[in-house]
Amino acid sequence: MEYAAGYSEGTDQPRIAGVPLSHVSIEVGHLRMEDLGNGDDWIREQFRKVVPLVTWFTDAAKVEFGPKARVSTCLLVDDYFRADTDPRDVLGRLLGCAEDKGLTIDYLGREAGCAVVPARAEGPGIELAQAVRARIVPSPTRGATGRRPPTDQSGWLCNGTRASDEPAQAMRNDPYQPPEEFGSPTHSIFLDVELWREEPRKQQSSNELPITWSLPFLTSIWQLLRLGLLRFHGRPVVEPQLWDRQQPWPADWQDLPTVLKLNPRAKPFAAYRSLSVLPVRYLEVEHAVRLILEHIRLDDEVVEQLVRRAAQEQVSLPRSSTERLNYHLVDGR
Repeated sequence: MEYAAGYSEGTDQPRIAGVPLSHVSIEVGHLRMEDLGNGDDWIREQFRKVVPLVTWFTDAAKVEFGPKARVSTCLLVDDYFRADTDPRDVLGRLLGCAEDKGLTIDYLGREAGCAVVPARAEGPGIELAQAVRARIVPSPTRGATGRRPPTDQSGWLCNGTRASDEPAQAMRNDPYQPPEEFGSPTHSIFLDVELWREEPRKQQSSNELPITWSLPFLTSIWQLLRLGLLRFHGRPVVEPQLWDRQQPWPADWQDLPTVLKLNPRAKPFAAYRSLSVLPVRYLEVEHAVRLILEHIRLDDEVVEQLVRRAAQEQVSLPRSSTERLNYHLVDGR
C-alpha cells in the first residue's frame, strides 16, 4: 500500500493513504434479491447482454489509455434490504450463472457494507453511511419559510426550490409557485430524493430512532468506493479481501467483507472512472445518485492526491466525482 502521509492526533493533518487504481471500473450488475425469483435463465440472459459490452469497453479503454490499460469488473449485491437471504444460495447461483456465460466478475460488493463496514482483523467497523451523511451540503433554498426541516433533519435532498403548495399556505392568497431547478436556464427537471428514513421503535428504549438508508444513498457510497474517494482517519474505508473460492460461503452476509476479490489476477477495484452497465430500471436511481454526489463535500486532500496521480499517468481527471461516472443501460426488468 502506498502512503502519501499517517494519521496523527491533535491539529496535524491526517496522512492520506493511497489506493491502487485501475483506469476504469466496470459494474456488470446491481443484483436485487427479487431478481433471483426470475430464475437462473433470467440472470444468465442479463449476463449474456453484458459480456460483449465488457469486451467493447475494455478495448475502448485500451484505445484511450494504452494497451496496458487497467480495467476491473464488479457487481453489487443487495444484502441490505433483504438481509434475510442466505449467501450460500445467492452467491452460488449468481457466480455459476456468470461462469456459464463467460463473464468474469473481479469484485463483489455488499450493499449493507455501504451502510456499515464490518469490523475485521485489519481494522475497526465503520458507520460509513453516517460518515458520508455528515458530509452532505444541501443547496440553500430560496424563499424558504422554515416550515420544512433541513436535509440533515428531514433526510430529503432536492436540486432546487420546492413547490409552494404546502398546507400552511392553504389559507393564503399567494399564487402557486411550481418547483424550480437551481441553475436551469429554460425548463426545470426537479428532483427530490429521500436519503434516509427514521423508523419508529416498537419499544422506546433509546432517544435515537433506527435509520433505514435509501437505495440511492447507498448506491452513492458504492460509487465513491469505486472511485477511491473515501477515507477513514486517512486510511481507505475498504480494502478488497481475496476470497478462496474453494471455501464454502458463510451463512450470514455480515461474515463477508464489504468488497470481495474473486479474481486473484484482477486489476485494482477502485478506478479513475466508473462505468455502470445496468438495466434501464436503474435510470431513476442513478439520476438520484448524481444529485447526491453533487452535494457531498469530499476531502480536498484525497481529491488532490488522485488528480496528481492521474496527471503522472497522463490521465485527465475531473475534480468532480459526477464527471467521472459513465453509464450504459440495457433492456431488462
